[in-house]
Amino acid sequence: MTRPRKPETFRGIVGESIVRDYDEMQKGLRDRGLLETKEIIGLGITKGNVLEIGPGPGYLGLEWLKRAGASSRLFWLEISEDMKRLAEENAEKYGLRDRVGTTIGDATKKIPFDDGYFDAVFTTGSMHEWSNPVTVFNEIERVLKPNGIFYIGDLKRNTSPLIAFMMGMKAKKVMKEGLRSSIDAAYTKAELIALLQQSNLKDFTIQENPFGLSVQGKKIG
Repeated sequence: MTRPRKPETFRGIVGESIVRDYDEMQKGLRDRGLLETKEIIGLGITKGNVLEIGPGPGYLGLEWLKRAGASSRLFWLEISEDMKRLAEENAEKYGLRDRVGTTIGDATKKIPFDDGYFDAVFTTGSMHEWSNPVTVFNEIERVLKPNGIFYIGDLKRNTSPLIAFMMGMKAKKVMKEGLRSSIDAAYTKAELIALLQQSNLKDFTIQENPFGLSVQGKKIG
């Protein structure tokens, strides 16, 4: 039986020490080829104005941007000031700072961009922290252009203990504890379907693997 969901923080990752620890963990995932860059590009997200919600240290978006068309621009919406500063540092290291726009904001209230502004939206690892996922789904639909592509990836609560152990095997103790908390706050596939059915995102598919879930699709119209 899957454990009941335990909601997690809604304020993002804050504090210099934990932000740096998270950066190291995400850097390790990048170096091991475990970010979702290929999946996002495979959906056809290859150019244009693209929004990433909850970029954390920014490695997923930066790996995407360095492969995207030269005229492409990445916009970050991040709730944590500490994480925003770190992501901007990493953009400088990548030599891509001039192609990245950063905004502090809470997607569960409103994405601070006009209707139809983006060619694509992607986000990974943050949905379990959203106080109201349906609001975020509706905001994603609103800011996408017609036929704009979206990708939403996250953990799942029914991850096996062995997989959870493997995911946190090389992480520091505080990161292992955070991973466990995040898994407990994540959704099952059935729960995610129920949330999406309440939203304005109508053209979507859900993929499930041992590590988590992803939603991908296009804005209709």
